[in-house]
Amino acid sequence: MIIALPESFTEYPPDRLLQIFTDHFRQTYGTDCIAALHHNKRKTNYHIHLIFSERTLLEQPIEKVATRNMFYDEKGNHVRTKKEILDEEGNIRKRCKVIHKGEVYERQIFSIKDKHFKAENFLDTVKQDYTNLINQYVWDKSQRLEVFERGGMYLATKKIGKNNPKATEIEADNSKRTLWNQTVDRAIVTGVSKSEIMQIKKERITDKIVESVWLYGNRPNLLSSIIGTAIAVLELLISKVFLKTLELADKVISKELEARPENTDFKEQKAVPEESRKQTDTPKPAIPPRPQPSPEAVSYKHLCEIYQKLQEQNKAIFALEKQRSDLEIELSDSKGIFKAKRRSELSTEIAGLEERISRMKARLSHIVKEYGYQNAEAFYKAFHKSETAYGDYQDSLKNWKQRYGEKPQSLHDRLISKKQDIKERELTRPYSPPNHGRSR
Repeated sequence: MIIALPESFTEYPPDRLLQIFTDHFRQTYGTDCIAALHHNKRKTNYHIHLIFSERTLLEQPIEKVATRNMFYDEKGNHVRTKKEILDEEGNIRKRCKVIHKGEVYERQIFSIKDKHFKAENFLDTVKQDYTNLINQYVWDKSQRLEVFERGGMYLATKKIGKNNPKATEIEADNSKRTLWNQTVDRAIVTGVSKSEIMQIKKERITDKIVESVWLYGNRPNLLSSIIGTAIAVLELLISKVFLKTLELADKVISKELEARPENTDFKEQKAVPEESRKQTDTPKPAIPPRPQPSPEAVSYKHLCEIYQKLQEQNKAIFALEKQRSDLEIELSDSKGIFKAKRRSELSTEIAGLEERISRMKARLSHIVKEYGYQNAEAFYKAFHKSETAYGDYQDSLKNWKQRYGEKPQSLHDRLISKKQDIKERELTRPYSPPNHGRSR
């Protein structure tokens, strides 16, 4: 196996790095392995070659002992009688062999091949396993690795090797694939479901490629037009979902304004009889500890900042697209000799908007990568998980305050409550990625 490493790993001792990777494989999969660390002169191609055994060494060799004399001809085939390996003079022919009774004729020191290493999901498991191991030693979140999900919403880009004669074709292909991936990120931010994105990918890309190969053979230059059509379909769906979301938001706001519920925070309190206020001899039950937020709940406020940035970026893109659409309509209506100058101005404005929209779409995908996420899908998975954990924490905290929060037993309890309030305020502070000791 060839394991690519981040360039920052050149700072680690090579011997220690190899020891970590070989020990990890040996402990995880229970077989022996060796590894070598390679790189070029500039150390920009840092990688490990790891060779492992599909068999394990047996503690006790399995030996087979001959119960009678055994005869083998020149080809190593077992024959029944000694006469079959003798020459005309009655001597054993060259390269024929005799194993006498009581001698070991077969010795097995290794086990059979482990079927686990031949399973289809073995490489996928190793990729994910070693990616997690590498990320433990990566300080900069933006350099952390992710395993590409085959069969997912995104398209994989190809690596362009040195002196590749098809570098121009691969670069153009990667550009189109990157544009599709950016459109998928925007679709997720807008609220398009995964099933709808997967349906467009299947119908407009996967099925179209199969159909194209069947009709025209292997012609990679047709891939660009196929992906371009799929992007146009997905962008149309994004616009529909975005407009529908705005319409629903306006309806919700109008209903809230019409309802105008009265303030029910301070409910009328009934007079408490004096007798019930008197201390009783019954001991008060011990107050349970205040609920603590989980790590997912702690990160919720920080993830909300990223979420807000994505939403604002998406709204800005949609505003520019609407402006471009209006200009395109005006351009189509501008006909005649006397409007030639205006048509030229509109074409220039549309081209400028196209460039701005393209940069803003690329920026939308780059926002999540700045915070260590591979794409929008990975971020939203973490965001929704954190949102659920934060909601559970708020519910448990609210129940605790209703029962115990207003009646601390001592000064010590009040101090603990104060510290917890400070922790909660820490959750609302703006998040900035750590620099890990690097100078600003």
